Amino acid sequence: MTRRTETFDGVHRRNLSKVLTLVHYGGALSRARLTAATGLNRSTVASLAAELVELGLVEERAPDPTNRVGRPSPVVAANPQVTAIAVNPEVDAITIAAVGLDARIQVRERVEVDAAPSAEEVGELVAAAIARWRSGALHGRRIVGIGLAVPGLVRADDGLVRAAPHLEWTDVPVRALVGEATGLPVSVGNDASLGVTAEHLFGAGRGVDHLVYLNGGASGIGGGVVVAGRLLLGAGGYAGEFGQNRPGIRRRADERAAGGVLEDEVARSRLLDVVGLARADEPTLAAALASRHDEAAIADELARQRSILATALANAVNVLNPSVVILGGFLATLVELDPEALAAEVAAQAMHASMEGVEIRTAALGEDRLLIGAAELAFETVLTDPATAMRSR
Repeated sequence: MTRRTETFDGVHRRNLSKVLTLVHYGGALSRARLTAATGLNRSTVASLAAELVELGLVEERAPDPTNRVGRPSPVVAANPQVTAIAVNPEVDAITIAAVGLDARIQVRERVEVDAAPSAEEVGELVAAAIARWRSGALHGRRIVGIGLAVPGLVRADDGLVRAAPHLEWTDVPVRALVGEATGLPVSVGNDASLGVTAEHLFGAGRGVDHLVYLNGGASGIGGGVVVAGRLLLGAGGYAGEFGQNRPGIRRRADERAAGGVLEDEVARSRLLDVVGLARADEPTLAAALASRHDEAAIADELARQRSILATALANAVNVLNPSVVILGGFLATLVELDPEALAAEVAAQAMHASMEGVEIRTAALGEDRLLIGAAELAFETVLTDPATAMRSR
């Protein structure tokens, strides 16, 4: 009897997870579409939807008017009142946001800093932001946890930040430190890995089984790889550090950092310098470059960085054979200012067969990508076992 009860409970948990995951990733879906997608019968889907409503995880609403014969099916949607806090600490700013279970940013705050913040400082800032938001923008919301997108090597097993050189973090237990400051469950991941997760689930890589993603931020260049629909993590969770590869610079005159790595040559700081900005968020830098890209010094720097980036992308295409390459952050700006030039340079250096059909895209989620990816970390336990996760909070 115990075995049969455990089996039923296990099936029930998986079915709850399946329905919630479908509406989280796919948006509002009718019960009829959920029935088709899950392979469950209509009464079971209705019962699961009702339980998820009771748990506060989904909302059911009347269907949109339709001319189809028969009674239309109610629509099930993720409840935006269920919220995750997403955090992206960088050398120049800490960005904190609240993300609903519908994958939408509810509130965002960028706190600029004069020096790389410590993990303790990050925890204090996040705790302060949550306290303010609970009495304002997030009043009445159910915060399920915090996800941190860290620009560095994050150990998959326990979230220990092994090395985040630009933040000057080495073996930092940031999960514990932020958890102590906020009293909330905390998950930690590499920022670029979370960026590719967000783009794969909700953005430019949606529905793509083989893709390469490179993220350009204040701390350099990171990346992520999806193979056969699954994120490639590596043995310790450190896969995707494209920025640490040695660049193949075809013209010696283009070299700026002798013996440096890719992120030393293709760098946000160099773009800020050439437009005369000390600091800027992504939209501000993109706008400055777009308005002045035809000035000789700026055009030369853009062309130099684009050429070196093209070699790195050609190497990735040759090794990984993706169907889509996605670029985020300042790397997206390099593409958008001259997409034909970058595509031509990549194609000229990649193997012809590997390059066939490859699309180079910019991150569809823009500056939200890392935050939405970080929120996915916090939502993971809720999506996996909705009833247990919500009743324990």
